[in-house]
Amino acid sequence: MFSLLSKRWRSEAFAWGLLAPSLLFLAVFTFYPIGITVVQSFFTKNLAVREPVFAGWDNYSQLFSDSLFHKVMINNFWYMLGTVPGALALGLIFALFANRALKFRGFVRVSFFYPNVVPMIALANVWLFIYTPEYGLLSRLSDALNAGYTAWLGSETWVMLALIVMMVWKEAGYFMIFYLAGLQNIPNDLYEAAQVDGVSKWRAFWRITFPLLMPTTLFVLIVALTNAFKTIDQLFIMTQGGPNNASNLLLYYIYQQAFSYWDFGVAAASTIVMIILMLLITVLQFRLDKKIHYR
Repeated sequence: MFSLLSKRWRSEAFAWGLLAPSLLFLAVFTFYPIGITVVQSFFTKNLAVREPVFAGWDNYSQLFSDSLFHKVMINNFWYMLGTVPGALALGLIFALFANRALKFRGFVRVSFFYPNVVPMIALANVWLFIYTPEYGLLSRLSDALNAGYTAWLGSETWVMLALIVMMVWKEAGYFMIFYLAGLQNIPNDLYEAAQVDGVSKWRAFWRITFPLLMPTTLFVLIVALTNAFKTIDQLFIMTQGGPNNASNLLLYYIYQQAFSYWDFGVAAASTIVMIILMLLITVLQFRLDKKIHYR
């Protein structure tokens, strides 16, 4: 009996030993920063108050009464509503096209995925040139069509759409990889049987392809939702939250509170709000994962 317990203990110790580096990494770079942020969210620290002073729920009260925070959350909602379904739909279309037996299939796949290899800062500069009034690519095209110029990034009406288009274009190639893997795991026998029964390609897509891709769709949906709240790089280059905060998103708002206004208490409180949103998305993933799985 003792030898059996000793063997089991050694096995568990070996398993924990393998997990230790990952657990240490999580503790140092995830749980500890979250804990510090939670503590800081209950203290006031800014240019007027150099040493932290306990403020209770004042930072959260100030945050939720801030009209700019309300606008940022609404902006992020519309940004999410545009990028998530757009990137998923375009990624699936790319995957369906790349999965066909084309002569240049490898080139097509690389072309679709290429935007994800280039750093976001470089892509933001490219799209900044595309959207530049008078000299940008879109302005030149509009001029050729005698449609006039549009200040895409300088208009409160169009700036969010401009950012959504850029993000959909970038994320679609990344999601294509997952959809492509899902498509290649679908047995070809199902399509052959459907063809024998006279099922059209459109009906086969909705009855065979789309249902069997639901686990993949769930995964890319969660990734797209989290990415919608982590957008910041392109805002630095293209809009800096303008005009009139029309493109200001949650992560950029946190940056402004911490490093533009030096209000670390409100920045910590808004960070906790973002963490809670990420946790809610994670809970959603686990709940959906119980209902959607491979048969």
